Amino acid sequence: MKKYDNIIIGFGKGGKTIAGALAKNGQKTALIEKSPDMYGGTCINVACIPSKFLENSAQKAAFLGDDFEERAKYYKNIIHEKRELTKALRQKNYDKVAIDAGADVLTGSAEFLDARHVRVTYADGTSEELEGTRFFINTGARPFIPDIPGINGNPYVYTSETLMDLDQLPQKLAIIGGGYIGVEFASYYANFGSSVTIIQTSDKFLPREDEEVAAAAMKSMENRGITILKNTQIKGIGQENGKASLSLSVEGKDLVIDADAVLAATGRRPNLDGLHPEAAGVSLTPRGAVMVDEHLKTTADNIWAMGDVTGGLQFTYISLDDSRIVKSQLLGDGSRTTGNRGAVPYSIFIDPPFSRVGMTEKEAREAGYDVKVTRLAAAAVPKAKVLKKTDGLFKAVIDAKTDKILGAHLFGAESHEIINIIKVVIDAGLPYTVLRDGIFTHPTMAEALNDLF
Repeated sequence: MKKYDNIIIGFGKGGKTIAGALAKNGQKTALIEKSPDMYGGTCINVACIPSKFLENSAQKAAFLGDDFEERAKYYKNIIHEKRELTKALRQKNYDKVAIDAGADVLTGSAEFLDARHVRVTYADGTSEELEGTRFFINTGARPFIPDIPGINGNPYVYTSETLMDLDQLPQKLAIIGGGYIGVEFASYYANFGSSVTIIQTSDKFLPREDEEVAAAAMKSMENRGITILKNTQIKGIGQENGKASLSLSVEGKDLVIDADAVLAATGRRPNLDGLHPEAAGVSLTPRGAVMVDEHLKTTADNIWAMGDVTGGLQFTYISLDDSRIVKSQLLGDGSRTTGNRGAVPYSIFIDPPFSRVGMTEKEAREAGYDVKVTRLAAAAVPKAKVLKKTDGLFKAVIDAKTDKILGAHLFGAESHEIINIIKVVIDAGLPYTVLRDGIFTHPTMAEALNDLF
């Protein structure tokens, strides 16, 4: 039986980073990944990198005009380029762990036997047992498919992962779910040339976001031809004339629409199939995620969990920071925790992007803050005119007593870059005047911070 100091299950951002750090530290380390198509993890293979490659490529499709056939040819070429990109990144990630760091990469399915042993089953049916001193669960999340009549086995229904591998551009795309993944794909495919309909059960667009800024984003998407159906229930999905047929109830009225493709964008769930963490004494939350403390340690003393599988924020940079927290315990002073990583910014890559850090105005008022609120139309920023992207609204919430920034909500060009500047100011505990009075290059979207504040 092979024995290791560390066994990492899952090749995601947190897993591959901690595997490399521990292996380079001279510890015998193994990284187990179920599929060779997932070396490097979710982000580079089926999420952040390929989807943002599509997003960037879709914005360049405007030069093709209204000819759908030309757009479809362009899209097919982009899908091919996307595959080549992810293939290269997979190899780079494998080499970084297996060659540069010297960890053993085992391609198979892992199953806990107890807190010290796992069984790895390989593609050819053979298996072996491994013994480990420490284990790290980094198995990520998988798309959730809702219980809708006719959805299972329907050849026209895709997840975010499988739609990005479809060679043929759908002329009509229906998206189930108005969350972050759904609205991003709506934006990408509308730019490619698809007729897009978002179907959501909620009566609010992006209900977790600031109402004003979310309303501006919804108006912008509708102006681009994207249909957004709110308060809508899906009664069933059929197949008719080579297309999907969706039976809907829109605010109590029946409606049937057809689509060349249907995207089920209804969230992701922790991926623990076949792992049997309970055999190792690892407890799960009521929602099926691995339960961890502020140091990311599970209920088993020698087992940690990182990334999406813990049920927290599903961003690759959170998984990366998780690896820093674990590394702090094993190779550092143990001071880093989930409680001191600071404000977490995020972006929704619609066109233009929507970015946020901190509290909304409503959340700040409900928390008892005396707030000052400032707004700036993106059209007022010179660089927005240069980019020909004048849609948008920037908004910030400030503590009136301390002048510290409580939150920022940026819908506009380059907001995914600008939000990081505000995050640093928040973490440093600096007043908003640092941004109001700072000197920024011109013309840039970042200089909008002068006027916003």
